[in-house]
Amino acid sequence: MIDRRLLLPFISALIAGLALAGCGPSAKEEVAANYCPNPLSVGDVERLTRFKPGPGRDPRDIVFEAAIGSASTACAIKKNSMDVDLILRVAVNAGPSATAGVTHVPYFVRILNGRNEVVQGQEFNADFKLSQASPRGVSDEKLTLNLPFNKVSDLGSYRVAFGLMPTEQELEYNRRSVAR
Repeated sequence: MIDRRLLLPFISALIAGLALAGCGPSAKEEVAANYCPNPLSVGDVERLTRFKPGPGRDPRDIVFEAAIGSASTACAIKKNSMDVDLILRVAVNAGPSATAGVTHVPYFVRILNGRNEVVQGQEFNADFKLSQASPRGVSDEKLTLNLPFNKVSDLGSYRVAFGLMPTEQELEYNRRSVAR
């Protein structure tokens, strides 16, 4: 006859082991984690200083200054595609020439393949309601991108690039500011 007091710890350990075995990541979760592209900030367009219209370019002419901060991705595999959830942090400060209303900070997101070709791209605005009482704003911009693939290994070549969208004059201002 089996003593039930000896059997109970064995059964408890067996049940706990089976429960823990089901807690690991699935094959799809592992593929998503291994192939999820890291976000890539484009250097010259991480910052944007927007001036009021006209020739003035001194600090009193600044409407706003914006910057992209942190960025992160999380991925999930579907049949023949991977969803990439991208979160970009955009921060803005009102300048002396800011006016009441909504401030639109333009930014872009591009998907690059292994040959650095843009295979997808979109442009967006981070919108802020700035005022003298509330001269700063931060927004976590959340986007979902979809990356198709024929073979899982195709996912290893994708990269997600992002940046703000300055005009040519604003880009030159960024480059001169960095050179100082």
